[in-house]
Amino acid sequence: MRKPSRRSRAVLAAVAATVLGVAGCDAVGGNSAGPSSTTARSAKPRPVWDVSPRSIAAVGDSITRGFDACTVLSDCPEVSWATGTSTEVDSLAVRLLGRAQATERSWNYAVTGARMADLPGQMAQAAARRPQLVTVMAGANDACRASTSAMTSVESFRADFEDALSTLRESLPRAQVYVASVPNLKRLWSEGRTNPMGKQVWKLGICPSMLDDADALDSKATLRRDTVQKRVEAYNKVLREVCAKDRRCRFDGGAVYDYRFGTDQLSQWDWFHPSVNGQARLAEIAYRKVTAKKA
Repeated sequence: MRKPSRRSRAVLAAVAATVLGVAGCDAVGGNSAGPSSTTARSAKPRPVWDVSPRSIAAVGDSITRGFDACTVLSDCPEVSWATGTSTEVDSLAVRLLGRAQATERSWNYAVTGARMADLPGQMAQAAARRPQLVTVMAGANDACRASTSAMTSVESFRADFEDALSTLRESLPRAQVYVASVPNLKRLWSEGRTNPMGKQVWKLGICPSMLDDADALDSKATLRRDTVQKRVEAYNKVLREVCAKDRRCRFDGGAVYDYRFGTDQLSQWDWFHPSVNGQARLAEIAYRKVTAKKA
């Protein structure tokens, strides 16, 4: 048998290399990204947190409804920190969407007097609008009960908040959630108790566990207020922990709780709920947290 010439061997080697090269592409396996293209290289991964959502729904309690900010014992949603249209507040919706779009692309499902147990129902309503961002501010009414023994337990509070997030995730797995901390109720008592009119309104039943017998400084009254304060702190821990398990949820890090509300930021009628000025401060905090590159 004649040996292949040097030229023949070279041709065979080139053919073999080509065949092996083609086989090598197939040998990478089904998990391979395959040959890259200009489109694939230029595509950017969608961020987990979008700092400019295009629609907002709000859930929560009287604070988000603007209660006692405009008139006594009445809601005033136009000054809501979350979805209001007032130029004095520049709500989160206005800051993110613009004033015209805020009217069309934001919805307020908060209810004065609502507790965390009411949040799953509000979430279901909010989810029907398919918002890109849902704001949550709830928990104050769970602590503001007729007595400390009537406060919502920490376990129930956690279960209700988890239920609320699950309700949202069932229909909107990619919606973002901003969670505001429960305000420092003891500080609100400390500021408001200097106003005689405010204390008269408190007697109508506003947060009795903290505000009842406002001028009493004896050990029993102090223990009662401290008990409420510790429960609020426990609620905020729950909000932080549950939110941390959801990659599209941002807790404010205690910013609302830490904010030092003064008399200018409190309602001139009940000296407990945020005034228009206070609503504007809450909007500032929310905007700063929502638009931050990192939580």
